[in-house]
Amino acid sequence: MSGFVVRPEPVRVEGLTHLHTGKVRELYAAADGSLVMVASDRVSAYDWVLPTEIPGKGRLLTQLSLWWFDQLGGLVPNHVVSDVLPEGAPADWAGRTLVCRRLDMVPVECVARGYLTGSGLEEYRADGTVCGIALPDGLVDGSELPEPIFTPATKAEVGDHDENVSFEAVAAAHGAGLAAELRDLTLRVYGRGRELARERGIILADTKFEYGRDASGELVLADEVFTPDSSRYWPADTWAPGGPQTSFDKQVLRDWLRSPESGWDRASETPPPELPEHVVQRTLDRYVEIYERLTGTKPAL
Repeated sequence: MSGFVVRPEPVRVEGLTHLHTGKVRELYAAADGSLVMVASDRVSAYDWVLPTEIPGKGRLLTQLSLWWFDQLGGLVPNHVVSDVLPEGAPADWAGRTLVCRRLDMVPVECVARGYLTGSGLEEYRADGTVCGIALPDGLVDGSELPEPIFTPATKAEVGDHDENVSFEAVAAAHGAGLAAELRDLTLRVYGRGRELARERGIILADTKFEYGRDASGELVLADEVFTPDSSRYWPADTWAPGGPQTSFDKQVLRDWLRSPESGWDRASETPPPELPEHVVQRTLDRYVEIYERLTGTKPAL
């Protein structure tokens, strides 16, 4: 059992129809056919949306995605139409709201990995592969891969695990042409992000994207891009393969949830507890630091 500890009630706005509550975002339909995506301050870990929010996180993720969409211009189109608040929207939505094109979404999590860690490391330790891709012997936690790899996953509902699958499984389900298109585009976009991060002293270890097709059939980058929620960032100057890396993401709260201090048994069906203030602040500090190191500016929280 997992999901929301407390499922939020969506804000009702005249002229907008609420469509979906995700782990972090609320999705609405506008009368003109566009979609309105609102990033909350919610945070998830271990398939649970936690009862404690990280203040300002939604604005930071939205601003960072917009910055990255600009950096990726010319490489891949994106779904953003505007970041102007829809008429009648609450003032609290400012800075956390995107008006987006409606797309025919591809039901595949498109993951690119340049380094071995996380679920990829677990699979490699079991059989020497990641999503069916054979890797060299002797790799350890944090090892750089010989070249980036495309390791897709099926997109799960809130509270369920995304399941890693092979390229061949994506091809069987959605066609070889689309599978190849997803793989090639994902690796190109990851390559651009990895290069820009490296220039700023940051390792972009892995990331995931979501795509949809527009009316012309072109693949379009949707949802978020290269945020600390969808990507693993490590400082390059402390990278040391062989164990967990210092990270610019929510690893702080994951570590606390697994610690004796939290008192939470991850294997039970008991929801996780509230986060203490020091964990909330340290998590926010990591998000702010990666934003500032990447963009050279301070986020408006």
